Amino acid sequence: MIDAFAKDNLHERLRRDRKALLWKLDGLSEYDARRPLTATGTNLLGLVKHVAIVEARYFGEVFDRPSPEPLPRWQDYNGSDLWATEDETCDQIIGFYRRTWEHSDATINDLPLDAPGHVPWWPEPYLNTNLFAIMVHVLGETNRHAGHADILREGVDGRTGMRPEHEMQIDEDARTAYCAKIEQAARSASSAKA
Repeated sequence: MIDAFAKDNLHERLRRDRKALLWKLDGLSEYDARRPLTATGTNLLGLVKHVAIVEARYFGEVFDRPSPEPLPRWQDYNGSDLWATEDETCDQIIGFYRRTWEHSDATINDLPLDAPGHVPWWPEPYLNTNLFAIMVHVLGETNRHAGHADILREGVDGRTGMRPEHEMQIDEDARTAYCAKIEQAARSASSAKA
């Protein structure tokens, strides 16, 4: 009974966080979706591409259920999963991610939580694992990168939130006042310590 509850709960949270990550691309131009937004080049479309490849590997190769999508060999990792080339469109990467969901969901639905898996890119003694551990791992990856995307999207156009139905209209005056209050607290704390 607890296995079914745990599996359903983790799976539902994964579905929620996948949608939240994709929503961060909503309404953006090709340029804004892919342009570097940090000193290390982190960008919104690259986060989606990365998470899609991570999910395809973990719910595919780890359980000997290879993704039907072509993936670069994990041994050849070079960071190219973190950004979109000029030949890859938002629609293509979003489509890839959605197709990956279908494959991953089939793996999750078909296997029990204790189904054995093998992660060749993990160090000993962690190479051998199970579906439960992989679900927790992929959920953590998805959640982490959805958080990155939330901050990046706020920097692009001020939009925040996890789902469209919770998004509130941007009140620039209220945001400015709120940030000024936080800035004042930071300055006061800094000068008090000096």
